[in-house]
Amino acid sequence: MAVTSHASIKSRDVVSTLADRWPLLGQRRPLVLYLCAIVALDLVAIVMFAASTTFQWRDALTFGALMGCGAVCIEATRRLGMPAGVSRDLLSAWWLPVALLLPPVYALFAPIVLQILLQIRVRATVLYRRVFSSAAIGLAGCTASVVFHRFVDDPAVLSRGSGPPILFAVAAAVLFSLLNIALIAVAAHLEDPDSTWREVLWDREKVLLDIVELCLGVSVSIGCGLNLGLLVLALPPVVLLQRSLLHAQLQAAARTDAKTGLLNAAAWQREADTEIVRARRTGDTLALLIIDIDHFKRVNDAHGHLVGDQVLVGVASMLRSQLRDYDVVGRFGGEEFVVLLPGADDDEARRVAERLRVRIGHMAVPVDDTLIKVTISVGVALMSVHGDDLIDLLTAADLALYRAKELGRDRVCIPAVQPPPRTLPDDPAP
Repeated sequence: MAVTSHASIKSRDVVSTLADRWPLLGQRRPLVLYLCAIVALDLVAIVMFAASTTFQWRDALTFGALMGCGAVCIEATRRLGMPAGVSRDLLSAWWLPVALLLPPVYALFAPIVLQILLQIRVRATVLYRRVFSSAAIGLAGCTASVVFHRFVDDPAVLSRGSGPPILFAVAAAVLFSLLNIALIAVAAHLEDPDSTWREVLWDREKVLLDIVELCLGVSVSIGCGLNLGLLVLALPPVVLLQRSLLHAQLQAAARTDAKTGLLNAAAWQREADTEIVRARRTGDTLALLIIDIDHFKRVNDAHGHLVGDQVLVGVASMLRSQLRDYDVVGRFGGEEFVVLLPGADDDEARRVAERLRVRIGHMAVPVDDTLIKVTISVGVALMSVHGDDLIDLLTAADLALYRAKELGRDRVCIPAVQPPPRTLPDDPAP
């Protein structure tokens, strides 16, 4: 770990204070440049298309009706709240019809209106996230609108049910979804360069949800083209779907640690108990690891808690990338992580623990003009060797972790197993 001078620490304190006031300044420089570029491009597009668009009352009425439906969805789900971080909703059911039925400038304004409502009425989050989301959705919607109007002169033909306009509408909806995903994915990758593009882009649930949003958006567009009053019939099912979606996301958020995205302690213990019961019933092997970041307090003291949080996120990301999908990994609190390895014997548990130790030891978190490197100590316990229930395994792994720290940290330890007591032969009868 690099030692910083007094001047550099003071400079970081100033940066930390500014980052507290303006969270965008605390992000990586490539991410800041990217976000600013997207927002600037969105503003340029608004000015250009606003100057070239002829205002019509019918367009304004349609825009107001669709934004009203979006506002009703937001109000109907307000009591549920919204999970922290990146969350999904079905507001595309109203953004997409704006892009298909109205001139492109309306597609640029639509996300601004609804994001302001989300910020005020649902959950106030860091402002730059809202601004970037509005810009990304606006640019995606504007591009889809331009492409659709290029091939379909009169959007009203959608309501006639003819094949080509509907196919163009579906193609524009797919383009809207792909562009929006791409813009968000680039930002997510710049925020966490260690994440793979597959993790950022591909997820079965996300793809299914995108398909649902596409179908809803095109259906609402067709109904809206027939008669604006039909929005009253489209609104209730969209509201119910959005409530179900947010409820599922909130349930998932209640199981995860806010900083790292891993399972929190309570959720991890529930899943670990389930795996232990299954292993006990089937006779399979199982191992438990307790991982502690060495001298983590020094990182917080020297560089601040924001940097400490980045280290926690980096370690969590490395754990996810090095473990199997069915391994149970969670944050136990502070700088401690826990991992359950179903089907792992003594050799595999040692091998996995050593791999994690080496990979995390080579990891570096960039901070200003230096790199923060940390090491970990790992305690390992084996089922049927060190215990048969979760409490016994945690106790044994914790003792092994304590032993690893005593021996100098940055190592893996497994508690010694006491040999069974020798049985003495019975004394011969006199």
